[in-house]
Amino acid sequence: MAGQVPDFEATLRTDTGKGAARQARRDGLVPGVVYGGGEDPIAINVPFNVLLKKLKAGRFLSTLFNLKVEGQDDVRVICRNVQRHVVKDLPTHLDFMRLKRTTKINLFIGVEFINEDECPALKAGGVLIPVRNEVELVVTAGDIPESLTVDLTGLEIGDTITISSIKLPEGAKPTIDRDFVIANLQAPASLTSAEDDEDEGEDVAADEVPATTEASDE
Repeated sequence: MAGQVPDFEATLRTDTGKGAARQARRDGLVPGVVYGGGEDPIAINVPFNVLLKKLKAGRFLSTLFNLKVEGQDDVRVICRNVQRHVVKDLPTHLDFMRLKRTTKINLFIGVEFINEDECPALKAGGVLIPVRNEVELVVTAGDIPESLTVDLTGLEIGDTITISSIKLPEGAKPTIDRDFVIANLQAPASLTSAEDDEDEGEDVAADEVPATTEASDE
């Protein structure tokens, strides 16, 4: 199932060159260019505040966007470079690459847990401990999953959920080449505490047993 691709709005920049780029920055815009996809490059401007908010949200360079430019057809893009001011570390220029539906890209996909009511571990008071809330996958631009679904049906306390137990979209694969952990199902804290107390009690009892002495030959 294809996920919802967020929109990214920009305006067409008719003037190019360093002078036009400096003027855009004075107007509170960040200049950029869109290239690839078998089409000619176009120059764009992006509102500085909007871009800064998206950069602070994280994963900007690995997020697929639906680029909307007035007078142009919508196109899926991914940012390949963000140039920054050498002193202020603020964005000064963007490079977006157009993507075909068959283009392979790296994206972070969120993990969703379902069927909690059918999970014996949770019914017994166990706790679901997520290890990864998202997983980086190599996917095709035309078949991006909305999320990775973990079915908790039938899972018991002590079970471990790994990436191999999740059905991935056709053609998708993790960037990590091993069967890594997604989540664990642990015993409730009260049960764990009781077991620890029981172990301590056994240790104390063992310490209180007097040592036996051998009878003297005399």
